[in-house]
Amino acid sequence: MFRKVFEYAGPYKKKTIASGIVILIAVIFNILPFIFVYQVITPLVMGEKISGGMVAWRAAGVGICLLCHACLYVKGLSISHDAAYHILMRLRVSLQQKMEKLPLGVIQEKGTGSLKRMFVDDIDSMEMLLAHTLPEGIGNVAVPVIIYISLFFIDWKLALMTLASLPAGLAAMMIMYAIGMKDMANYYQAGKVMNNTIIEYINGMEVVKVFNKDADSYRRFEKDIKAYRDFTLDWYKACWPWMALYNSILPCTLLVTLPLGSWFVLKGYSTLPDLILVMCLSLSMGIPLLKALGFLPSLPQINYKIETLEKMMGADSLKQNGEDFRGENHTVKFQDVVFAYDKDSKDMAADHVSLTIREGEKTALVGESGSGKSTPAKLLVHYYDLKSGKITVGGQDICDMSLEALNSQISYVSQEQYLFHMSLKDNIRLGKLSASDEEIMEAAEKAQCMEFIEKLPDGMDTMAGSAGKQLSGGQRQRIALARAILKDAPIIVLDEAMAFTDPDNEEKMEAAMAEVSRGKTLLVIAHRLPSVKDADQICVMEHGKLTASGTHEELMQNCAEYQKLWKASIDSMNWKVESGKEAQS
Repeated sequence: MFRKVFEYAGPYKKKTIASGIVILIAVIFNILPFIFVYQVITPLVMGEKISGGMVAWRAAGVGICLLCHACLYVKGLSISHDAAYHILMRLRVSLQQKMEKLPLGVIQEKGTGSLKRMFVDDIDSMEMLLAHTLPEGIGNVAVPVIIYISLFFIDWKLALMTLASLPAGLAAMMIMYAIGMKDMANYYQAGKVMNNTIIEYINGMEVVKVFNKDADSYRRFEKDIKAYRDFTLDWYKACWPWMALYNSILPCTLLVTLPLGSWFVLKGYSTLPDLILVMCLSLSMGIPLLKALGFLPSLPQINYKIETLEKMMGADSLKQNGEDFRGENHTVKFQDVVFAYDKDSKDMAADHVSLTIREGEKTALVGESGSGKSTPAKLLVHYYDLKSGKITVGGQDICDMSLEALNSQISYVSQEQYLFHMSLKDNIRLGKLSASDEEIMEAAEKAQCMEFIEKLPDGMDTMAGSAGKQLSGGQRQRIALARAILKDAPIIVLDEAMAFTDPDNEEKMEAAMAEVSRGKTLLVIAHRLPSVKDADQICVMEHGKLTASGTHEELMQNCAEYQKLWKASIDSMNWKVESGKEAQS
């Protein structure tokens, strides 16, 4: 286990070892007073003369040892904490670098609750291992081992008596660990479910209130919290009796030594000074043993957390290399692409899809909800690796270029655009970090953003709020379009980019998208078919399969599914809510 931790320690491994050595010396200073006590008691018991000066020096030695112990212990913990937080920083950076290489879709599937627990809670809890369990545990375990070895040189018979408490104590400890490890997975799964439920409960509060689902939502919230509570209590209740047993037995080194050792002295098998020395040394082991045992219950949790982190970091990386984009043009080709969101599922989100999106042309993907029309867009921007087939840009496989190189060629605008809690200007600037204020203003104008930005109190310097909550859905999408305009990539992917657009702003959004896509290779995924009527190529998706393609006129003549989609789209545009009076008339 320590070897795995040290893999992330780097230069701070030496500090961690140094802290263990300092604490080990501190523990030794805590043992020496018992030697001084032995040197005072033995002459008194044996009837020998002892001077007041000798007693005074031994008393002074006890005080000095205790002072050295306190100073060295504090120093050792200071070193260990400094090393621990640097190691935690390196661990988080290592995890973040690994996550950058994972498919973005895989990261999203894990849920914010489990990721937050992993990055914050699980890694923070490892501070106990690095700053305490490791240096203090080693120091407080090493000294009793040294003392046990020394006891055999004093009197092997008395030493064996001192060891008598170990088998029972260790047996209780092993049983506790076995119980703890058996239920560890359920405990952490319950915690993961609870975290995700709490986040969903908070994020969905608006919907819950509007539809009067407080009771239903709270019941699930309460159920998952109680499940976590019950798993935790059941886990601890199963471990507590064994924990109490080994905490009571292991430090009790005089359990056999005092009665049986005294009998041995009376029979002449051992000497009284040896018994006194063995008892003093045995008593000196109690404090280090109890401190060491205090950290042992956390070891199963730490093991599980390390294994969980390694499993996360051991996931398959996104297939890519460090090559630059070297495609001949910006024509995109899907060649017999097969993909499923669940690797074990037989339902394909992309079922042998072959499609050519020609450079400079507009291609639209349409279909009912769940038809798989958004999947090709996510695969093109390399959210996931394919099960089979390939996607090329200008003849170059997207797996044969770095993700940065691919991203430099594509602007991706989805229906859910995330805005950071910074100014609108800086949110737009993400499209091109080197852009001047004038370029940002021009992009905002082209994306039809200035109409609402000019009404804001601070204009472009207005803060977007957490996740862009200060803006409406349509406004956020126009900010996202401004990013795409500023980026000026040769390939544009618009995935339901007008999903939140109201009828009054639909023309503005269409004008903004026309500005984004002018002269570009354009892939549009849309529910509103009139917005893609003018596309050079419209492709119809059904259950992950591309069933038809052509212009609007060709599909209206030859494709029943497209005719149905068109009729539904037109009907929805003409639909309106009538008042009760109008309905009666």
